[in-house]
Amino acid sequence: MKPRGVRERRRSVAGLEIEFIADGVPAVADAELNRLCATALARVGVTEGHVAIEFVDEERIRELNLRHRNIDQPTDVLSFGVDEAGPAAGPRELGDIVICPARTEDLREAVIHGALHLTGMDHETDAGEMLALQEDLLRCRQT
Repeated sequence: MKPRGVRERRRSVAGLEIEFIADGVPAVADAELNRLCATALARVGVTEGHVAIEFVDEERIRELNLRHRNIDQPTDVLSFGVDEAGPAAGPRELGDIVICPARTEDLREAVIHGALHLTGMDHETDAGEMLALQEDLLRCRQT
């Protein structure tokens, strides 16, 4: 059972299903966030699967950050991969992107950042590739 006031919207782009879960709609149209998520995934070769994008408050993201990263403070975006590189029993469940709108300056950047993490990219361990691709995707959306 979903919490009261939570809205879910599903949008498909080719073989991707992107689900939005929010208690209140963010200022950015979900169609644009959907396109950005699909574009970020496609740029690294992911064209099929399911992604859930949830918008939460600062307390909820702090709880998740503490539980999964042992950091007791809110953050802007967290990603939780599900199927990752292993075989999938059905349609690939790419994972969840959790965003705290109160902690991010740009929801578009947070969606792209979270999507790239779901593909296995990690700006904390790579040589700058993830953040460079993120910036490129953000630049492309402005043209």
